[in-house]
Amino acid sequence: MTSLQQRVAVVTGGSRGAGRGIAVELGAAGATVYVTGRSTRAQPGAGYEPLMAAAGIAQLPGSIDDTADEVTRAGGRGIAVRCDHTRPEEVAALFQRVEREQGRLDVLVNNAWGGHQDFEGLSQAPFWQRPIARWDAFFDRGVRNHLLASQQAAPIFVRQGRGLIVTTTFWDRDRFMAGDLLYDLAKSAMTRLAFGMAQELRPHGVASVAVSPGWMRTEFVLACHFTDEAHWHEKPELAGTETPRYLGRAVAALAADPAVMAKTGRALRVADLAREYGFTDVDGRWIPPFELAQT
Repeated sequence: MTSLQQRVAVVTGGSRGAGRGIAVELGAAGATVYVTGRSTRAQPGAGYEPLMAAAGIAQLPGSIDDTADEVTRAGGRGIAVRCDHTRPEEVAALFQRVEREQGRLDVLVNNAWGGHQDFEGLSQAPFWQRPIARWDAFFDRGVRNHLLASQQAAPIFVRQGRGLIVTTTFWDRDRFMAGDLLYDLAKSAMTRLAFGMAQELRPHGVASVAVSPGWMRTEFVLACHFTDEAHWHEKPELAGTETPRYLGRAVAALAADPAVMAKTGRALRVADLAREYGFTDVDGRWIPPFELAQT
């Protein structure tokens, strides 16, 4: 698939997980992809030590350099740019560079997420027993990241009269994620951010959507289950999982859709988009939507 040739995308938080899967699939469609984040080969991002300890890994997986190389191998052009998305001046410099070098921007994928930092272990404790410090990881290094990047991309899109903002989120038709109120609140805020931006960008021909994957087999998910992509089938609890590339194919399909404005403001599930656009996960399967248990 080369439907995104001559298109330019920025994927924030592209070192690993969802961001990496999205960047690679945009590259496979022919796009030039600026892969951003804090983790480089020379200097991994800080703050992941508790999660790494829980997963029993000594080295932080992935970097923006690795992802950019994979984008290029897939058929696009990957460009790694180190950017701390909590710093407005670095975010501004990123988008100034993209516009200077490319003269255009077609897609922004808001994916930079601080929720893996300050990992406190798995818990089903009620909200009044959970540390408020997690707010900073989810909101100041999560929701705020998305808003900062969107504020820099929006003027470019408005000048062009076209563009697409994709915000990665988790959404299950407004069901509550019991056991993690702050996570549920942060993801709901991201979904609402995508909706609100759509209202203000609609008159300018710019689309904004939230896209929700299922349970992805990210590097950390695999590590925390003490397995890898070659052996995950041996873990029954991972039976309903999908690769980050499934999400990536959804984003690439949206970016290539000339009628994407019809979806602006909506929260979209990857499995539903797979049915609509006719793609599968990398193993050829259609993975059904992940759904929370009803309470």
